[in-house]
Amino acid sequence: MDEHLADIVRHVQPLEPLELQLLDAQGCVLVEDVTVPVALPPFDNSSMDGYAVRTADVADAAEDSPVRLTVIGDIAAGSGKLPRVRPGEAARIMTGAPLPPGAEAVVPVEWTDGGTGGGPATGMTAHSSDPRGAGGEVLVHRPAGARAHVRARGSDIAAGSLALAAGTVLGPPQIGLLAAIGRATVKVRPRPRVVVLSTGSELVPPGTELAPGQIHDSNSFALTAAARDAGAIAYRVSAVSDDAETLRATIEDQLIRADLLVTSGGVSVGAYDVVKEALSRPLDAPHDGSGAEEPPGAEEPRAGEPAAGGPESAAGDSGTAAGAAGEESTDGAPAAGDARGAAGGRSAAPSGGVDFRRLAMQPGKPQGFGRIGPDHTPVLTLPGNPVSAYVSFELFVRPAIHALMGVPDTRRETLRAVCPEGVASSPAGKRQFLRGRYADGTVSPVGGAGSHLVKALADADALIVVPEGTTSVAPGAEVDVILLR
Repeated sequence: MDEHLADIVRHVQPLEPLELQLLDAQGCVLVEDVTVPVALPPFDNSSMDGYAVRTADVADAAEDSPVRLTVIGDIAAGSGKLPRVRPGEAARIMTGAPLPPGAEAVVPVEWTDGGTGGGPATGMTAHSSDPRGAGGEVLVHRPAGARAHVRARGSDIAAGSLALAAGTVLGPPQIGLLAAIGRATVKVRPRPRVVVLSTGSELVPPGTELAPGQIHDSNSFALTAAARDAGAIAYRVSAVSDDAETLRATIEDQLIRADLLVTSGGVSVGAYDVVKEALSRPLDAPHDGSGAEEPPGAEEPRAGEPAAGGPESAAGDSGTAAGAAGEESTDGAPAAGDARGAAGGRSAAPSGGVDFRRLAMQPGKPQGFGRIGPDHTPVLTLPGNPVSAYVSFELFVRPAIHALMGVPDTRRETLRAVCPEGVASSPAGKRQFLRGRYADGTVSPVGGAGSHLVKALADADALIVVPEGTTSVAPGAEVDVILLR
């Protein structure tokens, strides 16, 4: 398992940087340090609706003996020309408006009569309905110290300071900061474009009535959603039937928009494992009709491993969907701001088909990885059973997506937790991943170990890891837990 993941991460190179508009850069990774061109805020401004005053004028203000000041006008947010506040004067000021010259503090409107001549005000009347509020007099009932309710220039961040460091993933707060300091575009590694493609003739799309022997697709939807959750722009392609040449043609059509291709199903040892047949030779290699051969170094079937129709074979693939090959779902339209062409900067390794492997893990033993097509596009081929496919995505595809993005930390959070029920048995020599529910330092298994249990997967929020050398876990023992949230 670890060797397979290391091989993937070693050969998947970060995408080339692009200069993107701010909203198109959401979820992307910065490749440059961003400094602040001007202080934020760029001027002293009021943090309250109230009155800009000189502190000496309101020093003796009290509830029973308010100070009377002459109101010289309004200062609204965005005001450019500012009146000077002289002794005995005040300017009505709004939140965010610049502090006028001569003023040293802001008195909240609630500390005044609001210019009504009565008791403490609860707010200001709209200027449009009461223009007189910008003049006349105001009674101030409480004193204000120097700089009270004033946001100082540069109090958020000073000019020349580092706003965001290279390597930062841009979420909504970071996008907001970039906008606040005046950046309209930013240089980032773009979100990878991941094409998800299922194989198999036995499944039909959701919403379609089932014929005998058919079940509904799940993998293409789950894996597309998982890719988006990992930060990618994901395209779901309708399933391809169990025909190698049709699959190869579909893949060739999809490579133009793929930084990473993910398939599910057809990678075990069955007679209809079409992915293995189609991708065991380079895409541009002619097909002589004699059947695909394993690439050099690929493993031969081992004694005791499942034959056709076994638990990881295509016959149990509930992640494929019958339909027109290459037909794109309605959610597959490219995202706005994708300025890339046919993808670049994906892999320094030459293309040459896919290496199909059997890993010491359960579920998810049959896996494949390689680079295909003229741009050496990385491809990860996952088993078809739904739990196997999803666990494989979390362990191998998510790190590959993050490697394309240039994210340094590519894995889900792993922690130790107590397992009160324990694990009765685990296969010797394999790392097992059981679905579980985690809370307050404990984790409990959900459902059984079967790789077809979609409901148990939906109920889980963690994977319980049982190491290769462990065949059981005693009740109350600690285990490693991978959080899926």
